[in-house]
Amino acid sequence: MLTLIPLPAFADNYIWVLHDGRHAVAVDPGDPAPLIAFLDAHRLALTALLITHHHRDHTGGNAQLRQRYGCAVYAPENPRIPAVSHPLHGGDSVALAQPEVRFEVLATPGHTLDHLSYVGHGFLFCGDTVFGCGCGKLFEGNPAMMAASLDAILALPDATRVCCAHEYTLSNIDFAKTLDGRNPALLERERQDRARRSRNQPTLPSTLALEKATNPFLRFHDPDMTAFAARYLNRPHPSPAETFGAIRAAKDAWDG
Repeated sequence: MLTLIPLPAFADNYIWVLHDGRHAVAVDPGDPAPLIAFLDAHRLALTALLITHHHRDHTGGNAQLRQRYGCAVYAPENPRIPAVSHPLHGGDSVALAQPEVRFEVLATPGHTLDHLSYVGHGFLFCGDTVFGCGCGKLFEGNPAMMAASLDAILALPDATRVCCAHEYTLSNIDFAKTLDGRNPALLERERQDRARRSRNQPTLPSTLALEKATNPFLRFHDPDMTAFAARYLNRPHPSPAETFGAIRAAKDAWDG
């Protein structure tokens, strides 16, 4: 049986840990300290790291953890990522014996060009591609690229548990309400997630079904979002990629 743990790191990161009671896999350990403390406390052996992209808050623990545990480091093939033992590309897979897990690797560029996501056992480890009710900024990619990445995620089963790398959900809900404030699913999500955060509980993982119902960045095929984009761009009939781009531009402006 696999257990999933979101370990808080830095101000708002999560290091995801998947373990079987003896062996563990960790995703995006930017800070090794909370992961080492957790592994020691639960007497777990770290066998592998899964890295989604090259940003330091996702890769900063690679070298220390590989040296300490001798773990494999699976990551995009990018020289900016330290201590990689197994470079990956979209379409690859990761199979481990301890814990016994298998993940399919999705290329999800947009936030960065090298961004990968990992799918398996009902989980999606999506780094900074999808957030709770949001998505990552386009630091290296473009709207069409990110829209294609999100389409690949939208094709996954609705029950998929969405394991994002940051606790940004409440802020993202505040923005989503500026576009979609009458959406009852969004308003109910806000009620539940604000209650969780008031108890210092994570809002994640969410489910893909919930993101489809409430996350404007995953609703860029929806007529309501298309209508918003047409107003924002001041022209009719924007494409899905243009609709996504308008939502992203509106969020960037909202962030100031």
